[in-house]
Amino acid sequence: MSRMVAATTIKVTGALVVLVLATAYVLGVWPFAGDLEEVAGSQGEALVGGPFSLVDETGRRVTDADFAGRSKLMFFGYTYCPDMCPLGLATMAAAYQQLSPEERQRVVPIFVTVDPERDTVEAIADYVDLFHPDLVGLTGTLEETDAAAKAYRVYYRKAESESATEYLVDHSTFTYLMDGENHYVTHFGHDAQPADLVEGIRRHLESAG
Repeated sequence: MSRMVAATTIKVTGALVVLVLATAYVLGVWPFAGDLEEVAGSQGEALVGGPFSLVDETGRRVTDADFAGRSKLMFFGYTYCPDMCPLGLATMAAAYQQLSPEERQRVVPIFVTVDPERDTVEAIADYVDLFHPDLVGLTGTLEETDAAAKAYRVYYRKAESESATEYLVDHSTFTYLMDGENHYVTHFGHDAQPADLVEGIRRHLESAG
């Protein structure tokens, strides 16, 4: 019973964090400022990204080919994350919403779990609904999510815990922007503001034509 209460508490806390961040953004008091982080595309193309086969929040098997022709915003994390994941996804959702309808048709926001043991299809579906109706949530087997994380050079490590269900996962917090052919364009750090993402996305879309 105590484990169920703890898990529920974590979920409620995550939802509250999302609401606080969204309110702060709307009120113009967004507390996280930072410069857009970029690396050379020629270098990043060889280092970041690759094919993947995962399951989305509806239970449908999808691969990178299903998003061909659309640029992708990708964030790796987990639904029990108490802070950085709600922040990263709230930032992504706010930026995505600021795009015009035409721009949103060319971009798909994606959340990929690094904790598939707890992040079932149902858990992913409930989680992405907190942020934006267009946000795609991806999970799979441990081998599948690990392969995706390695392809995107995502660091993650489960923290030591005596519990099989109550633990944290250390992980990197970049948001990746990939082009319509799944080539790396740039990445945004955890302190980026929605405006930074919008600027980077629009710059890419304009260059892509």
